[in-house]
Amino acid sequence: MTKKIPHPTTPRRERAFLVGVEFYGKQQLLNLEDSLAELTLLADTAGVDVVGELTQKLQRPHVVTYIGPGKVVELKALAEETLADVVIFDDELSPRHQRELEKALGLTIRVIDRTALILDIFAQHAHTREGMLQVELAQYEYNLPRLTRAWTHLERQAGGGGGRAGSTGGVGLRGPGETQLEVDRRGIRNRITHIKHELEKVEAHRMRYRAQRKRSRIPIVALVGYTNAGKSTLLNRLAKSEVYVANQLFATLDPTTRRVQLPGDDLALVTDTVGFIQKLPTSLVAAFHATLEEIAEADLLLHIVDISHPNALGQFQAVQETLAEIDADHIPMVTALNKADRLNHPENAREILENFPKSVAISALTGIGIPGLLYLIHEELFEAYTPVHVRLPYKEGALISLFHELGLVERVEHERGGVVIQGRIPGRLLAQFSPWQAKPMPAENTLENVQEGGKEEV
Repeated sequence: MTKKIPHPTTPRRERAFLVGVEFYGKQQLLNLEDSLAELTLLADTAGVDVVGELTQKLQRPHVVTYIGPGKVVELKALAEETLADVVIFDDELSPRHQRELEKALGLTIRVIDRTALILDIFAQHAHTREGMLQVELAQYEYNLPRLTRAWTHLERQAGGGGGRAGSTGGVGLRGPGETQLEVDRRGIRNRITHIKHELEKVEAHRMRYRAQRKRSRIPIVALVGYTNAGKSTLLNRLAKSEVYVANQLFATLDPTTRRVQLPGDDLALVTDTVGFIQKLPTSLVAAFHATLEEIAEADLLLHIVDISHPNALGQFQAVQETLAEIDADHIPMVTALNKADRLNHPENAREILENFPKSVAISALTGIGIPGLLYLIHEELFEAYTPVHVRLPYKEGALISLFHELGLVERVEHERGGVVIQGRIPGRLLAQFSPWQAKPMPAENTLENVQEGGKEEV
């Protein structure tokens, strides 16, 4: 009797072998073991099973194959033994390294790097038109210099400088491979130009939306943090909403904004943004420029840290570096140490708080510490004042009025091109005035002296 084998309901997951390299003397936010553990999570999020890993310590990347020739041989044997479909490197590979590694490992095993893996995850999770355009742009810009890999079989047919009829001065006739390659490159460049044009339209719409929000005078709080730190869960808790949540990296990409009630019947607009990660591809930072501007335009940053993670401080520093990269590190920030309910000894949270400025331990899942967090946010937005000295052009009349309306003016001086104001403003307004920072006024140049006609130059 023949036994029927049922057809699988889901396709077989690909099998991946991981490769990590530690370079002597190079400081990393995560050590090699933690970085590979994170790469394993990324692979799982992408729908890939990890079947093994290989590590090596080097002074510098090997010029041809990134890892040493002996390790390449070892990697080939291990990948074949574990039936790996793909080898994933924990760092970004140059096009040459990728090409030479695939030659050495054989045609049946693909080689990708951390950047390609993250791009694949983003492609799976982008759902809005803006998100899909941003991911497509990043993918094209990443793949453009690697396009030659797809046409190596035709490049062998292309005419070289030697022995081919019609060759002149070492430059041969253009063969079919090179022709097809140039056609594809031109097509990709045209597509990149088109996507950038479409993203400009989206960015213009987003700028109008941001201007409308600013006119409402409701302060904007941007949630930032390492991926899977619990930002979406916290937004749901604060706004009593139902934003998509999943226990995986980069579960949400597209920014989501909700109204949140603060103590004293004040309101804030809280925006959930894409999670950060160490070694975040520069192409993604560039492609998500418009989305990341939601962070740069915020009045306050709420940094979510997974306090239960063994390298919480390293993740905190990785986010801080990314914020500096997008020029958002000057914005006032409070820190929510999330997942406090997972600590074996919750009393240890008090000691951990000392490592993070303006922080409170919370659990977005259970609600622990949420009232204290809301109080801290309200204090930063409406009660904490920051001393500033600004030189505002007269055309920035709205900012001048805003300073007088919501700030504490201590000194003022009118000049030919604008007005210099010294005083204190709510922390949430600091980002709007930061482009106009000026040197402090002389001590004797008081508001009373200015009103009596004194106009000493600043």
